[in-house]
Amino acid sequence: MIKLLLLLFASLKFSKVLLTGGTMLVSLAAYSMLWGWRFALGFIVLLFLHEMGHYLAARQRGLSVGAPTFIPFVGAWIELKEQPMSVETEAYVAFAGPFVGSMAAFAVYYYARQNGNDGLLLAVAYTGFMLNLINLLPISPLDGGRITAVLTPRIWLLGVPMLVALFLYQPSPMLVVIGVLAAPQVLRAWRYDPVDPRNAAYYGVDLNTRVEYGLLYLGLVALLGLMTYEMHQELAAYRLGDG
Repeated sequence: MIKLLLLLFASLKFSKVLLTGGTMLVSLAAYSMLWGWRFALGFIVLLFLHEMGHYLAARQRGLSVGAPTFIPFVGAWIELKEQPMSVETEAYVAFAGPFVGSMAAFAVYYYARQNGNDGLLLAVAYTGFMLNLINLLPISPLDGGRITAVLTPRIWLLGVPMLVALFLYQPSPMLVVIGVLAAPQVLRAWRYDPVDPRNAAYYGVDLNTRVEYGLLYLGLVALLGLMTYEMHQELAAYRLGDG
């Protein structure tokens, strides 16, 4: 009986690895058809590291969490099998993803610089900076919304015009999907009552915690915004030079 249980446990762990690895390979094949396998591989690795940031932070806070799952042209996510008990824990887990993802993009950027400004690697780094920046829009279910909720969920109302402006600047079906998923959360923010006992219990954090997360959030947004802008200009010039 014990051997059977151990075998079952091992198979469950293997199935998790198979799910992550299998969906990664499917995404790699899909992205490779558009951008080539080298760029696709770099892009998927950055996505994986972003999600592992969430995964490790959730495990650190004692939350049960599933392995990363990938869907081509949608992205990747981890499944929280139990919800955080406080907004601070939610913000901590949310911040870990874009932080690790941004550091990974910086590693690619540094490696590209050390190897003669490799254009493909610079493009991978740029994509990493840009996607992590978009993910920090202050609207749930994006990481930015889950981080800024530590200030107040009402900040999600500011994310709506930002999302609309981004869509007008760069229309994308993915932004439409984000908008649909965000709609119920925006309604929650509109109806948010800070004196409700359940809200007070979940969102009740001290001022120092709010300031700490606020500064970390703004600092990462500013850094990613600067790097995205600078690399956009550089890659545009790079393409013109090739032409």
